Amino acid sequence: MSEFSGKTAVISGGAEGIGLSIAMALGLQGMQIVLGDIDTQQLAKAEQALQDAGISVLAVPLDVTKPEQWQALAEQASAHFGKLHMLVNNAGVGGGTGTIEQIDNNEWRWTMDVNLMGVLYGTQTLVPLIKQHGEGGWLLNVASMAGMGGVPYGGAYTASKVAVVGMSESWQVELKPHNIHVAVLCPAFVKTRINLAARNKQANYRGDKPTGPMTEQQKAMAAKMQQIIDNGIPVEVVGQRVVEALNAKELYIFTHPSYRAVTQARAQAIDDAFARAAESPLLADFRDQDIVFFG
Repeated sequence: MSEFSGKTAVISGGAEGIGLSIAMALGLQGMQIVLGDIDTQQLAKAEQALQDAGISVLAVPLDVTKPEQWQALAEQASAHFGKLHMLVNNAGVGGGTGTIEQIDNNEWRWTMDVNLMGVLYGTQTLVPLIKQHGEGGWLLNVASMAGMGGVPYGGAYTASKVAVVGMSESWQVELKPHNIHVAVLCPAFVKTRINLAARNKQANYRGDKPTGPMTEQQKAMAAKMQQIIDNGIPVEVVGQRVVEALNAKELYIFTHPSYRAVTQARAQAIDDAFARAAESPLLADFRDQDIVFFG
């Protein structure tokens, strides 16, 4: 029997894409699923898809930028299923694509509030409930390969995903004594609609001025991004990979082995920078300083 069987997972952004893929994969392992999503029409379709697969599911409208909606979801989920064992912080947006000058502050706030604060609010709300029953569980945060290195012309998205990776690393140490396994999913391009996330952008992030037409550069970048996404891996594979990696107790969950070269190049550049620091006469007195670890 799967270790997931009979337990309950809460998944934000679960109405489609990676969130629904994870929901389906976990549900087929015997988990009860709570789906939260801002797109209520798509949420209803996802709920039906899981029911058709024989999966026990509860669907709850959720704007992850609203702590009170997280609380309402937690109350409904607990009332419906009882104990909660897993939180999948999946809801995310791609944010604007463009230069530093082109991406305005509303776009930055929207991206950070959904991708970063949404993860925080969900974790603050659900992790105490996972701790409460003392049986342990899982916290899975969905980041991106962008969390492993900067994406040109995607500063807001990169910043949010780097933060999610860092929080996950921190929470891994914090939650280990509670038998809560923390993992962070870092996919590259997957066949989803994340590049069209603005269709669900909340009114308070749209600004007072109407959005002007895209520049030719922005149009070209959007077309290129669509082509890349269309050539991404099937979304179903991601959910299956998550189950595989959680069974193996992995912290970093990767879906694109070919991107290993990217992280290796970054790690080498960091190591080279430390080597140069070690050679600096300014730092001679600190070369053998003790390393302090928190955990």
